[in-house]
Amino acid sequence: MIAALQMCSTQDVGANMACAYRWLRAARDQGAELVVLPENFALMAENPKARLDHAEYEGVGPIQGALKKWSRELGLWVVAGTLPLHGAHPSKLKAACLVFDDRGERVARYDKIHLFDVDLGEGERYCESDAIEAGDQIVVVPTPFGKLGLAICYDLRFPELFRQLSEKGAEIMTLPSAFTVPTGQAHWEVLIRARAIENSCYVVAAAQAGLHENGRATYGHSMIVDPWGAVQAVRPAGDGVVTARFNSEEVEAVRRRLPSITHRRL
Repeated sequence: MIAALQMCSTQDVGANMACAYRWLRAARDQGAELVVLPENFALMAENPKARLDHAEYEGVGPIQGALKKWSRELGLWVVAGTLPLHGAHPSKLKAACLVFDDRGERVARYDKIHLFDVDLGEGERYCESDAIEAGDQIVVVPTPFGKLGLAICYDLRFPELFRQLSEKGAEIMTLPSAFTVPTGQAHWEVLIRARAIENSCYVVAAAQAGLHENGRATYGHSMIVDPWGAVQAVRPAGDGVVTARFNSEEVEAVRRRLPSITHRRL
């Protein structure tokens, strides 16, 4: 069983972590073995300084310590959304997605490659590159459930990234996100289903949902989509968890019946 958590994170790291732990336990109790947390699960910062104040160095810090403990305690593989880690630039951070196995070992790290620099109009403007350093490494993680391809939020709009994950063997794509309401209403489901269909893989998209203290409104609709593009589970709004069964044979069956991946002509 695979799961995605949905949260409405605040500026209170302790409260966010307590919420994450509660829903991780709920996912475990529902039979999940792999759980994906949303982007910014530990902190929805009001400004870059607040994010810097809570940034951690790789392998060190209370957020990472809690994730190691929880994954071991609950016996879960955890794709830990994003958390702010120090990078090379003193005033910028990496939006890092860490993966912990069921023994509490950190087995992978993916730094968000595509940064959300957009002007949606009506005063809604975002420029992640002001405070975030872009990553440059594509990451696929072997697990007992199949190979995971790691992506984050705005990455969803770049099909070439997902194709490269697929070429590296990914059977499940994970997508911690904090989509805005306007872009979510317009594009969220169609893009997730497209990435699943194009690559004949599962997509597990864990979202932020609601109005945050910093004034940002996020779309929610955490969902799990199967290799045929069918939505197996969705949570439109509110904190919670969605679960679905993962079947590696379904990935193989879809790729065998409709082998579009092998028909590519560049």
